[in-house]
Amino acid sequence: MCGILALILADTDASDASADLHESLYYLQHRGQDACGIATCGSGGRIFQCKGNGMASKVFDDGKRTVDLPGYMGIAHLRYPTAGTSSSAESQPFYVNSPYGICFAHNGNLINAPALRSYLDQEAHRHVNTDSDSELMLNVFANALNETGKARVNTDDIFSALKKTYERCQGGWAVTAMIAGFGIFAFRDQYGIRPLIMGSRPSSTLEGGIDYMFASESIALRQLGFSNFQDILPGQAVFIQKNGQPQFHQVVEQKAYSPDIFEYVYFARPDTIMDGISVHRSRQNMGVKLANKVKEILGEEGVKEIDVIIPVPETSNTAAAVVSEQLRKPFSNGFVKNRYVYRTFILPGQKARQKSVRRKLSAMESEFKDRVVLLVDDSIVRGTTSREIVSMAREAGARKVIFASCAPPIIYPHIYGIDLASPQELIAHEKTRSDIAKHINADDVIYQDLADLKAACTEASPDHQKITDFEVGVFCGKYQTDIPEGYFDHLNESRGTKRKATVVNGTNKVLVANSGPVNVSTPEPPALMENPENRQDISIHNIANS
Repeated sequence: MCGILALILADTDASDASADLHESLYYLQHRGQDACGIATCGSGGRIFQCKGNGMASKVFDDGKRTVDLPGYMGIAHLRYPTAGTSSSAESQPFYVNSPYGICFAHNGNLINAPALRSYLDQEAHRHVNTDSDSELMLNVFANALNETGKARVNTDDIFSALKKTYERCQGGWAVTAMIAGFGIFAFRDQYGIRPLIMGSRPSSTLEGGIDYMFASESIALRQLGFSNFQDILPGQAVFIQKNGQPQFHQVVEQKAYSPDIFEYVYFARPDTIMDGISVHRSRQNMGVKLANKVKEILGEEGVKEIDVIIPVPETSNTAAAVVSEQLRKPFSNGFVKNRYVYRTFILPGQKARQKSVRRKLSAMESEFKDRVVLLVDDSIVRGTTSREIVSMAREAGARKVIFASCAPPIIYPHIYGIDLASPQELIAHEKTRSDIAKHINADDVIYQDLADLKAACTEASPDHQKITDFEVGVFCGKYQTDIPEGYFDHLNESRGTKRKATVVNGTNKVLVANSGPVNVSTPEPPALMENPENRQDISIHNIANS
């Protein structure tokens, strides 16, 4: 899971597209805190780029570095820690100079990365500089576009190259891209797994002109004055040429309209509307259905015993408030959140997540002491965070702790760009509710039903016919795409519990992951192994870490 953006200003004499792109990064910072970057195109088609490890404020020195990124169009990216290296070379956007100067920002995961690497090496003869599947996709597209043999390409050439890219790549993705001096474009996988939306606004410097922007979430557009939102459809691409209008094209047939339901459960901001579904409203609906499940599991007497409903901040706040209303029980923000701590789920390493829980949350004794507490959280993944939270509730004096999850048990790996965990690390894998409750030291654990979770999201859409299904493979093992043979075995072998790369025969054997490695063994020079953060991308005009 990452955040992607693209912007083209109507006024091609403007040079401040980077300012808006930088501002928009903060509205999507929750989607990735590991690395970020911006690439812009200025006069003469020159590409300028700044990217590196860290949050937006660090990489761009609180905005001071945007002056080094002139241009009227650009793309941006936020990366969250997936399995693999944390090298700044794998921060995005990625750039290739041939053909035509192309930049890519990618959110998702390619599940046939080894085959793509082999194709690029043996047939396309293209150099891949990192272990990222995102760079593979960029080179597959670049090679297809190069086959035109033209000095200058047109929009039809872009769409034709994208069709060839879809034919070779498997997985789930949303991409924003830019061709130097030509325009920006965006496209989405044929299942609509990863989100992508477009908006427009009147130009502030060119009378009658219209600026256009793409983003992973609508909030990044709305806060910058964009409106007229339009979701990019599964299998669809949109190209916006310099001084032009958006050109929509169905690159490949839509196979489904199945957004990743985890966006609504956890990742997306509540003030986002994604594929026509209000994230806030979907979480309210989750609360209604979870309350019904609590009644079913605990019965009338068990519900009477509950003294207070307490959310695990912040994603579950909305659902917990509705559970409180439905059960007619008091609601309390019994946990106080430290807003200066990262989201624990996306921290690399279990020990880091576990230690960070208590930095992130503190329990108010007055809200727990001698009470039967129903804790509401968005999901339970590894159980590390949940166990710490239950311990904190008991330390604060809770007489009994019941833990309710807005999501069903997570028992399978995520394969489309969200590094949840291997099945062996997932607490619900081959465990009963009773086992899970015992593991996290709760008196009971209650999960939302999958059918109810789907209904909570579809009922939040004014157009129920728009979404055909959801990507829910983590709950049931049924994924939207076909999975290459041996993929899960390779996935499990490649994951390490203490290090992002598992050392195999003296080399780094690494994992297919968004902006991460792609299941190949590649020896590193000793100096790079000792300090991978110092590895630099070799894109031209890369001023990051200067």
